Amino acid sequence: MKESSADPKYRRILLKLSGEALKGSEGSGIHTEAVESVCSQIREIKDLGVQVAVVVGGGNIFRGLGASERGMDRVTADNMGMLATVINSLAMMDILERMGVHTRVMSAVRIEALAEPYIRRRAVRHMEKGRLVILAAGTGNPYFSTDTAASLRAMEISAELMIKATNVDGVYSADPRKMEDAEFYRNITYMDILTRELRIMDLTAISLLKDNRIPVRVINMNSHGILKRVITGEDVGTLIS
Repeated sequence: MKESSADPKYRRILLKLSGEALKGSEGSGIHTEAVESVCSQIREIKDLGVQVAVVVGGGNIFRGLGASERGMDRVTADNMGMLATVINSLAMMDILERMGVHTRVMSAVRIEALAEPYIRRRAVRHMEKGRLVILAAGTGNPYFSTDTAASLRAMEISAELMIKATNVDGVYSADPRKMEDAEFYRNITYMDILTRELRIMDLTAISLLKDNRIPVRVINMNSHGILKRVITGEDVGTLIS
C-alpha cells in the first residue's frame, strides 16, 4: 500500500516551546488565544498518532538569567524561572484537555499538588498510552536552560526528533529581524553551530544533541500548520544534524 503524504514520519518527538510563544501580542504573561493556537497545532499531530512530549520555557512570566544579571541571587532567580514553566505547563494542559487531548504535566521539581513528579519510565508509559506529556521545571537544577532540559529529555525518552519552535523561519547567520542580509541555513551541522557561535541554543544543549545524534528541526511556530508539515516529512525550517 502506498504511504499517504499525511502519514507521520516520526513515532515519538519532543517539542521545545519558548514561553514567548504563549504571550501572543501581549508584552508578557499568558494570552489565551496564543495558547489555543499552539495547542491546536499540537492536537493536529497527536491526531496522527505521534507520541508527543513538550518542554516549555517560562520567559513570558519570569526570566531567571535576566533577573540574576540585575542583582538577584542566580539560584533563587532560576528557581523562580522553573516555577514559571510550571504555570505555562498548567495553562497548556487546561486547553489541551478541553480540546480532547489527554495530558499529563510532570515536574522535575516535586510539586505533587499540581503535577506528577518526572520519572522517565512513567513519562514514556504515558506516551505509549496515547497521552501527551508536558515536562515542566527544566532539569530541576539552577544554571541549566530549558533548551538543555529539552535536549536531556529528548535523549531520555528516545525521541526521534526534537522540534525547536521559534519566531523566525529557522537558523540564520545573524538575527534576520536586525540584518536583512542574514544567511538562511536549510541544513547545518552541530559543529557548524558551535564554530560559528550561532545562538539558536546554548552550547550545553548543542553538545548534548551532537553527542547523542538527535536531529533538531528549527521552525517558525507562527506559520500555520507547521508542526503537521514537519511530522509528515516536509522540508521546512532548518534541520540540524
